[in-house]
Amino acid sequence: MLSQNLRLVRGLVNYGVCRQSLRNFAAVGDKNNAPDNASDVDERHPLHGIRILDLSRIIAGPYCTMVLADLGAEVIKVERPHFGDEARKWGPPFLENSNDAAYFLAPNRNKRSICIDIKRGTQLLHRLVEISDVLVENYVPGTLERYGLGYEQLRKVNPKLIYCSMTGYGSVGPYAKRPGYDVIASSVGGLMHITGERDGPPSKVGVAVTDMSTGLYAHGAILAALYQRTRTQRGQKIEVDLLSTCCSLLLNVGSNYLNSGVKAGRMGTAHSSIVPYQSFKTKDGYLTLGTGSDVQFEDLCRRLKVEHLAQNPKFKTNKDRVSNRVELLRILEQMLSEGTSRNWMKLFEGASFPVGPVNSIPEVFEDEHIKAIGLVKSLRHPKDGTVKVVGPPVTFSEARNDARTAPPILGQHTDEVLGELLGCGPDELAKLKKDNIIQ
Repeated sequence: MLSQNLRLVRGLVNYGVCRQSLRNFAAVGDKNNAPDNASDVDERHPLHGIRILDLSRIIAGPYCTMVLADLGAEVIKVERPHFGDEARKWGPPFLENSNDAAYFLAPNRNKRSICIDIKRGTQLLHRLVEISDVLVENYVPGTLERYGLGYEQLRKVNPKLIYCSMTGYGSVGPYAKRPGYDVIASSVGGLMHITGERDGPPSKVGVAVTDMSTGLYAHGAILAALYQRTRTQRGQKIEVDLLSTCCSLLLNVGSNYLNSGVKAGRMGTAHSSIVPYQSFKTKDGYLTLGTGSDVQFEDLCRRLKVEHLAQNPKFKTNKDRVSNRVELLRILEQMLSEGTSRNWMKLFEGASFPVGPVNSIPEVFEDEHIKAIGLVKSLRHPKDGTVKVVGPPVTFSEARNDARTAPPILGQHTDEVLGELLGCGPDELAKLKKDNIIQ
């Protein structure tokens, strides 16, 4: 394997790839819905040559490593023998033949799965660490140290290792030893307090947004550490936690309190600082629109044929509209309830303000735009024919960023990885299996 510094620099070099249209690289191989060259990673992938040892489970860690894998990193997912990532059991629905949950598919494409008992397979893991660039883990602080897999222990094995620890609350403070899940962090971090209808109970976001955001913070931090390593030739430890992430997501709500003492509450889909900016009930569903400027509000009024509202001193500026929110929203709610979402979208075609229907999940994936950009990818699965995933939302003009291989079945690549990377022969693999160290 090339030196770690060279591998990263190589990924940053412009190899003169011809510019292609948006999502072209992401769509490579989509012919017949399942590419023959699905596992190909080449110099166009920014992280080609970077190896990641992924000891994480559930969402935050796997989401982080999937984003890095899409960019071409080799991700080796280390799982518990005979059990694996807990998300494999988070169903229904389940795949028919592999019995993995559909939930597991979401953050685990482009990876290889190996099964090693971390309590008894420390030597194997040390050998893998020695030839890896990054390790990602999300155990409760102190757990991996008991098995010789903490940062201080592994930096002696590989001084250039980037070690990313993802936890619920970080490694210091009174909550450090608590296990962390998305909904708990969203509770403690205030996100649920400001989510939901004004007079209703607190509500979680429909997906694990704190987990996913933590994964995105971690992915960015790992890239920064890899880049810094090109100058220092040293690895380092990164700590990312759910609670800190959740607090960062409070954004203007947090800033309003810290700087002005304003205590936010639940407002449904409405916005505390912009009016109108929310969902409105229509004859057949809901429509969301927002006017972030006075010009946009004037455009809305013109299209609704209520130009006088834009000239009314109560509604002339956004500050006025916020102050007289209840009166203005009552007028707009009445008007928009009299038409269908489809008809309103026709009326608002070409509008200067953003607007869109509140789609059901089937409507999302049947949307003409989603189909046109080829966001959904079909990947060959070793047991279940093909599976569908939402591909990378980021495109590059020169680089590749793509969904190549389906999420692996448990231990699918144990023999392959240990044979290729560590030189383990059939006899050694057989003994490791007999001793229940690997699967």
